[in-house]
Amino acid sequence: MIIVMRRGAPPEQVEAVRQRILAMGFKAHLSQGEEQTLLGVIGDERRLSAGVFEILPGVEKILPILKPFRMASRDFHPSDTVVQVGAERVGAKGVAVMAGPCAVESYEQTLAIAQAVKASGVRILRGGAYKPRTSPYAFQGLGPKGLEILSAVRKELDLKIVTEVLTPSDVELVCRHADLLQVGARNMQNFTLLAELGKASKPVLLKRGMMSTLEELLMSAEYVLSNGNPHVILCERGIRTFERYTRNTLDLSAVPLLKKLSHLPVIVDPSHATGVKDLVGPMSLAALAAGADGLLIDVHHLPEQALCDGAQALLPADFADLVGKLKGVATAVGRTL
Repeated sequence: MIIVMRRGAPPEQVEAVRQRILAMGFKAHLSQGEEQTLLGVIGDERRLSAGVFEILPGVEKILPILKPFRMASRDFHPSDTVVQVGAERVGAKGVAVMAGPCAVESYEQTLAIAQAVKASGVRILRGGAYKPRTSPYAFQGLGPKGLEILSAVRKELDLKIVTEVLTPSDVELVCRHADLLQVGARNMQNFTLLAELGKASKPVLLKRGMMSTLEELLMSAEYVLSNGNPHVILCERGIRTFERYTRNTLDLSAVPLLKKLSHLPVIVDPSHATGVKDLVGPMSLAALAAGADGLLIDVHHLPEQALCDGAQALLPADFADLVGKLKGVATAVGRTL
């Protein structure tokens, strides 16, 4: 439930309500806007009566949250959440572009691509040290060695890093090397991992599962939020359909729908959504027009030699050209790149 305080309610009344929530064994989430203060009650509300709070000084009304995802709901948090990744503000007026190789293959490869995307204005380098694959025979990533390569490139070029974490036991290690922890589509409902990420000090990039509904995505975000980490970015990366000309079907309607349902920022991964480099540019432009707060794009200087997903990777020159087009669309929709 949401407790709406009266306009102008003094801080001591707000704190008294918060203390009552905690005393009853629930968690309290405070949301203070310019005109109104809200307190969210987090926990199993079936054993809770709204009358307990309605009689407290300063309380205006009690609102039920009908959606199963509470902390991710816009009802719970009316204003947009902005997630800070270094100097990049994901969810603000600007659009964050994260780019780099799908997989870290070597220091030289990662450095060359990082230099190229940084020259185009990128401040967050993507690169997979761990690569969960459908085939057990496919390249699975360099693991800890890949993380060390990402750290070295981060230090040399002053870039922030987004990379995937696979297991709860790896969270602490990946936190030491990355600035944004990615949960891949295959792990979206790994609830043990999500709960551990809720205790982490770094923001989380949560990708939609290839066969998951938007409600399931938001419920996964709820695991991270309810365990104490408010810094979650949602990512639409395509869902599995019967279409075979693309790897997945990019659901761009998810962008405005998620922004209506939730306060969390939403980005799009057109590379993994389509699996086709010629479609990455058009889908990036469309995602930005649909309201995406950012993009996650594969770039490789030698895609024909890439150990992972070379067919979807843009050459640095093509990426630079796309960035120029994205700036035009951003301006048209009142945003900056």
